[in-house]
Amino acid sequence: MSNKIEIASIIKKRSLGLTFVLGAASLAFAQQKVNVTGTIADKQNNAVPYASVTFSNKANKLFSDATLSDEKGTYKLDLTPGNYDITIEAIDFKKSTLNKQISGPANLGKFTVEHESSVTTGKTQDIQGVTITAQAVKAYRVEIDKKVYDPSLDIIAKGGNLQDVLSNVPSVDVDTDGTVSMRGNSNVRFLINGKPSSMLGIDDGANALQSIAADQIERIEVITNPSSKYEASGTAGILNIILKKSKKVGFNGSVEGTLGYLPTTRLNTNLSWRKGSWTYYINGGGGYSRNKSQNNSEFNSFLNPQTLNDGFSMKSIQNGTNEGESKYYNVTTGFLVDVTEKATLNASVMFRTFDNESTGETNYFDNVIVKDRFAVGYPNVPFVLEDQFTNRLNMGTSTNNSFQADLGYDQKIGDNGQLISLAGSYQKSKSDGKSNTIENGYDNEFDNSTLTLNNILTTSENTKYLAKADYELPIGESSKIEAGARFDSNKNDYDYFVDESKNNGPIAVLPNFTSKTSYNENILAGYAQFKSKIDNFGYQVGLRAENTDINVNFKRVSDATQINVDKNYLKFFPSVFLSYDLNKNNQLLLNYSRRINRPRSFFLIPFMSYNNNRNLFSGNPDLDPTYENSFELGYNLSKSKVTFNPTLYYKKSEDEVNMYQYSGVNTDGNTVIYTMPVNAGTETQYGLDINATYDPFKWWKIMGSADIYGYKNEGSYEDFDFSGDGFSTRFRLTNTFKPTKTTSFQIQGFYRGAQNTVSTKREAMYAVNLGASQTIWKGNGTISFNIQDIFNTRSRENFITTPTYSQYSYMQWQPRQFSISLSYRFKQGDKIDAPKRKKDINSNATGDDDQGPPM
Repeated sequence: MSNKIEIASIIKKRSLGLTFVLGAASLAFAQQKVNVTGTIADKQNNAVPYASVTFSNKANKLFSDATLSDEKGTYKLDLTPGNYDITIEAIDFKKSTLNKQISGPANLGKFTVEHESSVTTGKTQDIQGVTITAQAVKAYRVEIDKKVYDPSLDIIAKGGNLQDVLSNVPSVDVDTDGTVSMRGNSNVRFLINGKPSSMLGIDDGANALQSIAADQIERIEVITNPSSKYEASGTAGILNIILKKSKKVGFNGSVEGTLGYLPTTRLNTNLSWRKGSWTYYINGGGGYSRNKSQNNSEFNSFLNPQTLNDGFSMKSIQNGTNEGESKYYNVTTGFLVDVTEKATLNASVMFRTFDNESTGETNYFDNVIVKDRFAVGYPNVPFVLEDQFTNRLNMGTSTNNSFQADLGYDQKIGDNGQLISLAGSYQKSKSDGKSNTIENGYDNEFDNSTLTLNNILTTSENTKYLAKADYELPIGESSKIEAGARFDSNKNDYDYFVDESKNNGPIAVLPNFTSKTSYNENILAGYAQFKSKIDNFGYQVGLRAENTDINVNFKRVSDATQINVDKNYLKFFPSVFLSYDLNKNNQLLLNYSRRINRPRSFFLIPFMSYNNNRNLFSGNPDLDPTYENSFELGYNLSKSKVTFNPTLYYKKSEDEVNMYQYSGVNTDGNTVIYTMPVNAGTETQYGLDINATYDPFKWWKIMGSADIYGYKNEGSYEDFDFSGDGFSTRFRLTNTFKPTKTTSFQIQGFYRGAQNTVSTKREAMYAVNLGASQTIWKGNGTISFNIQDIFNTRSRENFITTPTYSQYSYMQWQPRQFSISLSYRFKQGDKIDAPKRKKDINSNATGDDDQGPPM
């Protein structure tokens, strides 16, 4: 009741004082920030690195800010002129406070801090970072080896999921079917908190992305050219999803609920409790959503009808729709404890379940060949073209359950910064699916109809083990040796069963589509790298070795013998990173790495899904990995109002995997498009990737990204030519407006240009999104509203032309959507927490394989 009275009072005061508020806001917006610098040192005049320096504005808390001193004890930040209380905190030093009047650009000189009485006056070399509790100033920042995106400022994704957040991340593109790519390459390696995770299920694709709520995400690290310290998988790069885990003292947390259309409901919570050396946390939630997609295609044959078999389609048109509903639940809980001053132990467990029900309907029109037709009304001709119509209804259910347990231990050695990190992970996922299809077919004279019933049963089970050890050895003030070893074991079992009944006759198993597959993959890796800095020049060189052992056993009912695939290879992956500081705000970056794209398990087996019996995918046991050499030259400008990060990139792959398509006739005489992955030649990508932010006023922030790129494909397979080159573009522009202290609006536009090769043409696509948020309940609550794809234009159109046929396809994964969400934050502790940086397997500050708390 008191909340209602308080809100009503606030509304009344704002209504009466509207002119005053607008005037005050205009005055605040007109304030220009000034550059403030200084240094932190002890009484022996030694620099104090990584000290937290907090400036609290006495008149307006919105002008307050905080920063860290660098390795030389120097700090810098931009502040609005005013009177500030300055607080300095650092490990092993007493807290210091003072007051300063900031009226213009200023160097505040040296601040001296005093050691704690129990600590010697020697250098504290093992402090690597502190945690500052404050909202990020910008949603996007550039670091030496990655780009970091903070979704907390992304209004459009409020109440959404990981897929919605990725749609707004610079250098990342999400296609209409949920496929994620980086700079046009879909071979993206996903990590959760720095490691593979069962949260993404078994081959769940977009469904897995939709089961991770946006509210659970701390940040996303975009690593377009990973160093040797990372696993070598993923030629496009790595997306590291860091989930929230509070480090505040006491009991803290947040709850968020969402309602939307197409019908969507979500409820998520993040809770933590910290007391003494123990930190406990639990994150979880659940949701329900509906989806609706549309698929249309048209096939035309260029072959001579007289040379074709009876039943071949000279023309085939397919129009399909699919509707479904999904439910998911997940919970992650764990703890972190400081066993000693130099040892940390952490453990966590995760449970996830995902259920889906779908109904799809496809209507087919086929103009087929009927040979030697001598019926009444037909002359003596070798063939006629007959119209046939088919209606296919598919109803299916699927469920996925996942479990994951993680354990980590970190041990510091001595006082020089040596660190050993050990981590292990066990992951288990299982998916079960059931689908029933009803297919009615008849010709244009309705004198020949066929009723076909199918049952499709699928089971997939995945087990993963991960064990790793990392070692860090600092050398002097600016050099470090890093080394480590890692073992990944991945076992997938697939069981696929299809039966059929025609015209209510007996049920028979379809032998070509009933199979069992066992996939085993073991990767043993080791790496070493050295990094250092000489004046303004920094460098890092590394080498990673990975031995891959793959065994695939495939059994199909129709085959007398089973198919075995064995692959074992040892490969090396070097990396070189160079940087040069032009000045404090300008930096040049040059790097190189070598990556690998191992074929997915079902790419290596002649397995065929029966969900769409007119478009069948079959694996290729002879498929080899794709290797890629990647180069980047970047520039980074970072100032108070502007960040500008253009990157020139060049990538060339060997044994590129392309999708070979050919047409054939099934047992019912219908034309079928078969797709099979093949190694066909090379692919070259080059371009300019630009990411920038600009804050023209305090109430207006702009974030934009552009990828202007070229591509060249060389290679062919059978009669299919993959060669071609071209030029295309991708643009994204986000404007955020803050008319009052508690109100924000955001509008985003996205455009992807057309792209052509010799055989394929992809049409351009664009979309516009809108979001708004209002802070309520004295800053403890936020209500948000967003619309995805305002003009309902997000769809994909492709044209394929070969010497034997042409095919047009259209797909829209989801129509226009909107949602409203409400979040509430409660807390006991709300102060800056500056512990020594302890690494753990559940969080990742650097995006490396070793984990640590967010910085």
